[in-house]
Amino acid sequence: MGFLYFLESIRMPGLNEFMLLVTKLGEETAFLAAALIVFWCVDKRRGYYLMSVGFIGTMANQFLKLLCRVPRPWVLDENFTILEEAREAATGYSFPSGHSQNAVGTFGSIAYTSKNKWVKGVCIAVAVLVPLSRMYVGVHTPSDVLVGSGMALLLVAGLRKPVLEGGDKAMKMLIAAMLAMAVGLLLFVELYPFPADVDAHNLESGVKNAYTMLGCLVGVAIVYVAERKYVNFDTKAIWWAQILKVLGGLVVVLLVKEGLHSPLDAIFGGHLSARAVRYFLVVAVAGFLWPVTFRWFGKLGGKT
Repeated sequence: MGFLYFLESIRMPGLNEFMLLVTKLGEETAFLAAALIVFWCVDKRRGYYLMSVGFIGTMANQFLKLLCRVPRPWVLDENFTILEEAREAATGYSFPSGHSQNAVGTFGSIAYTSKNKWVKGVCIAVAVLVPLSRMYVGVHTPSDVLVGSGMALLLVAGLRKPVLEGGDKAMKMLIAAMLAMAVGLLLFVELYPFPADVDAHNLESGVKNAYTMLGCLVGVAIVYVAERKYVNFDTKAIWWAQILKVLGGLVVVLLVKEGLHSPLDAIFGGHLSARAVRYFLVVAVAGFLWPVTFRWFGKLGGKT
C-alpha cells in the first residue's frame, strides 16, 4: 500500500484526467476496436492472435479473481482513497488486474508483430501506462498489475508461434481448447462452492464474464470455419476506404453489443444466457456478416 499512498499524494487535476483517460485503454471496448482493426484491415491471422491472447487472458484472469478473492485496495485499507470516476469500471475482485492484462496483451501483441517503429513505440507506451494508471487511480495494488501484466506477456510470447506460424489444424485445435476453457470457467462459476462470505457483487461480475466468454468462443469457433468457406475476405483497400470500413463496422458491432442488451434480457427472462447469445452475435457480425461488405470496400478507389 505504500506505493499507492505515494501515488495518491501526487494526484492533481490535470494528471488525474490524463490517467483516467489512459486507464480506459485497458477496457473491453479498446480491445474490441484494436482486435477488429487488425482483423479487418491488416491481417486476419494477426487478428486471431490478438483475440486468442485476449480471450485466454480474460478467462485465466477471471478464474484467479474468483479463486483468490482479493479485495480492492480501498477495502483492504479504509483510509485509502480512489478517484471516484474510476470506481464504476473497477468490477470484480482486485487480483490480478484485468485492465493491465488486457492492455499489455492487446498492445503488446501489436508491438510484438509490427515492423513499424512508431506503432511499436506507441503500443509499448500504452502497455506501460495502463498498469501504472490502475495504481494511480487507486483500484489496484502493484502485485495486481504485475501479475496481470506478466500473464499477458507470457500469452503474447507463447501464442505467437502456434497462431501466426501454425497451420489451419493448429488454429482449430487452439479454438477448441479456448472453447473448452470457456465451458470450464462457466462450470466453475456456477458449481464451485464459494464461501458464504463471498462478495456477491464481485461474484456476479465473474459469472457475467464467464457467460460472455462462452458466447464469444462459440462465435469464434463458427466464424473461423464459416468465414473461410463463404466469405474469405481480403483485408486490402485504399486508405480512406479502410477508414470507412472500420468506422462503419465499429458502429454496427457496438449497436449489436449495446442495442440487443435489453431485448435479449427480456427474451431470456433476465438470465445471463442472454449475455452469451449477445456476445455470440457480436462475434458473428464482426467476423462474418460485416466482412461480407469488404469486397465492395476493396473496389473503392480503383482497388480490386
